[in-house]
Parts: sequence; structure tokens; C-alpha cells
Amino acid sequence: MRMYDLIAKKRNGEALTKEEIEYLISAYVAGEVPDYQMSAFLMAVYFRGMTEEETLAMTMAVAHSGDTVDLSGIEGIKVDKHSTGGVGDKTTMIIAPIVAACGVKVAKMSGRGLGHTGGTIDKLESIPGFETSLSKEEFFATVNKAGLSVIGQSGNMTPADKKMYALRDVTATVDSIPLIAVSIMGKKLAAGSDCILLDVKTGSGAFMKTVDDSIALAKEMVTIGENAGKSTVALITDMDIPLGNYIGNSLEVIEAVNTLKGNGPADLTEVCINLAGNMLFLAKKGTLEECKAMAKARMEDGSALEAFGKMVEAQHGDASYVFDTEKFEKAAFSYDVKAERDGFITHMNTEGCGIASAMLGAGRETKESTIDYAAGIILHAKVGDEVKKGDCLATLYANKEELFAAAAKRYTESVTISDTKAKEEPLIFARVSKDGVERF
Repeated sequence: MRMYDLIAKKRNGEALTKEEIEYLISAYVAGEVPDYQMSAFLMAVYFRGMTEEETLAMTMAVAHSGDTVDLSGIEGIKVDKHSTGGVGDKTTMIIAPIVAACGVKVAKMSGRGLGHTGGTIDKLESIPGFETSLSKEEFFATVNKAGLSVIGQSGNMTPADKKMYALRDVTATVDSIPLIAVSIMGKKLAAGSDCILLDVKTGSGAFMKTVDDSIALAKEMVTIGENAGKSTVALITDMDIPLGNYIGNSLEVIEAVNTLKGNGPADLTEVCINLAGNMLFLAKKGTLEECKAMAKARMEDGSALEAFGKMVEAQHGDASYVFDTEKFEKAAFSYDVKAERDGFITHMNTEGCGIASAMLGAGRETKESTIDYAAGIILHAKVGDEVKKGDCLATLYANKEELFAAAAKRYTESVTISDTKAKEEPLIFARVSKDGVERF
């Protein structure tokens, strides 16, 4: 088998066999296929696409290109959730405890933030002592004891994806729906859960900018999951506005705790109830409506917050911060961004808001950047709100005063104030399952 022939075959629009795809991935990971040939193949996929059979074969090959996780040592059904990323997206810290409090296990591997999107691992590490690198034995023991555990990705999982993503990043082949689906689902299948819920973000703060593109990606991923024997559902959720009111690491933990106490912002609460309800539905806990009601009840009776505290304690964190968020260290300086005119907020460039937060120290520009856990932004007005000139739109927090000028400028440029109120958009645009697409 020659890589040259596989490139030519895909260039000509033909479908590769399972055996050809398995060879392509294994030979690339082994160093037998050079980057320039894999780059040519990825570009051929970008233009020619892949069949359902090809996409499944490539996903399975990527999933098995390195270590895989066997979760059979954890009792019961295990449900995983993946978000395609966004600004203020602290949902894992809310929905995982809710689902655990309902008796369904969540054994989750999450990533760090880079650029304008925050990472769940960075947020959790703002809790003093919290450890995100656990041995397999500790990971399993935490899930069995607390019902959930969130750790960083470790070991040699999906090396094919790491190598291919680095190539896609520099060869203009990132935004290919089959390749995105292979990348996400390869990691999810390697992680070993029984069911997968996908939270596909859409809008200015998301990778997929339109609802139609987000649905197309969701359909591809749901098909892969179902064909791989995993019950899979995707929700298309809004990321044209930051989710919730807090952006930043310890700030987002605080807002997650407030939401678990039933005091969170309406948009974040609604999205989390829907995500948690769908996870419970996948675990066969009842009808979708019953599962949403169950999720809401676990927030109201305090058991979801208790589950979060148990996980923090099991992972060597100081759980007192969960029950008293006033203990989190505050940033030394704050700065209010004020409205420059009367009107209604009609648009927020969510990516710009995320970049402003990162400029304050809450995010990374490179993998080596140091994060300031206390830095970030609290939003006081969002799309649909009426403001008067001089009203405070947002408060910026940083430990270096000189960071405010550039960050405030970026934030101000990201907010549009107009004379007329914007049309209200739904928080959840669609639900994609093996049975089809349900638009809301």
C-alpha cells in the first residue's frame, strides 16, 4: 500500500477502504508517512469530503492510535459531554455534579484554555489544592465515591489527532466538517464512556458561526457515535453572547457554584438544565422532560452542590471554597467599562469579549503563558438590555493596572449599542439525534 495512491484516490473523489484508512493513520503515527504527504491528503479531504463509512473508519483509527480508557472499573452507566468551546462556558462544573447527584457517573477528561476560550481544567485549578492529574486508580476511586471526576488529558491518547491537528492548523484545513468530527469523536471514543452528549456552540464566540454549519457538524458526530455503538445526542447552543455573566477562572467557579445553588443567571441555568437533562436521558433515567425535571430538582435540594464538593475534596482541593466562594482571592484592581451612549445592546462579539478577558491575564496566548486565576470580567449588561450613557456595562479585574486600557478598548469595540432592541434569539437552536434534527 502506498500513500501516494491513497492521496490520488481521495483527490479524485473516490472513497478509501477501512483497511486503507487504518494503514494511513498507523503509518503516519509510526513516522512512515511524512507530514507533506499527510498535508496533501488532508487538503484532498477538505475539498472532496468523506463518506459516512470513511469518517467512522478514520475516527476509530484515531481513537485507537494510542492509549484508550477502559471504564469498566467504574460502576454503572458512564456519560460524557463535549463542548466545542466558548466564552463563559462553565457548564461542565454545573452539569457533571447534577448528573452525578442523579446517580449517573461522569468520568470526564477536559482541556485547558487557549486564545479566547477558557478551559475547564484551568478553572478547576483556581480552587486551592485541586489536582487534575490523577492516576487511573485515583480517577476511578473518585468517580465511584463522588459520582464524578474531571481530570486533564494525559498519557498517549489519540496521538494521530495531535499530529494531524498541528498540520491542519498550519495548512488551512481546520474548518473541514469531517476532519473536525474525526478529531472530536476520536478523543471521545478513546475516553471510554457509554453515552456522549455534544454541546455544539454556534455564533461569534464559536468555531462554527452559523446554525446550519453547526447542525451539519452535529449530524456527522452523532452518526459516528451511533455507528461506534455509543448513544449520542447533540444540542446546538448559542455562543453569540457570552454564557452567564462571569468570564475568567475563579470567577467562573463562583458563578458555577451560584448556579448549583439555584442563584445563577437565567441563560446559564436554562442551558445547563437542558444539557444535564439530555445526559440523564441518554443514561435511560426517564423521558426527556422527566430528566430535565430531575436535573432541576437536584439543584434545588442542594445535592448537586454536595456532589461538586465531594469531587473537589476527593481531588485534594479545598472544598470550603465551594461552600464559601468569598474565600477566593480577589484581583488587586478593578475597572468599570461604561456605555458611551443611550440605547439597547444589540450585539456582543463574544470572541472579542473572550480576548479582552485573556488580555487581563485570564487566558493564554501560548501554551507556556501563566494564568492569573483572579483576572476576568463581570458583565452587567448583555444583548437585549437597555442602557443609558455612563451606565456600567462590565467590570474588568486584573492584578496589573496597566492591562486595563487595551482590554477595555477591546471590550468596548465588542459591544454594539443601537437605538432599537434586537430580536431575541433562542439559547438552544436544535437537538440532533439518531432520529433526526429537531429545531426550536
